[in-house]
Amino acid sequence: MTNDSDKLTSLLAYVQAERRVCPQPQQWNALWEMLPGKERDGGSWKPSLPLILAAWWHTSALEKQIRLREHIEYAAQHLVLDSADSFLRGLPPQDWHTLEDA
Repeated sequence: MTNDSDKLTSLLAYVQAERRVCPQPQQWNALWEMLPGKERDGGSWKPSLPLILAAWWHTSALEKQIRLREHIEYAAQHLVLDSADSFLRGLPPQDWHTLEDA
């Protein structure tokens, strides 16, 4: 049986394997929507919004990877890592933005 730390490490490795950067915008937003306890914090959100819409074109692959990592770590802290893991591993290749696309 794997513990949550192992599952987190495994998922973080998975999302960067095969030159993945992040889910495509619609799927990334769906992942963010499944995170519990979202709240406004002044002009921003906790956790931060996915880098989609206008932000998609103005952020680097590294910035997108870091934000996705924040979302996965948030999922782990809020006890929904299993759901996030199933969702992300279930995405077909065309639903991923990769370094070839960047």
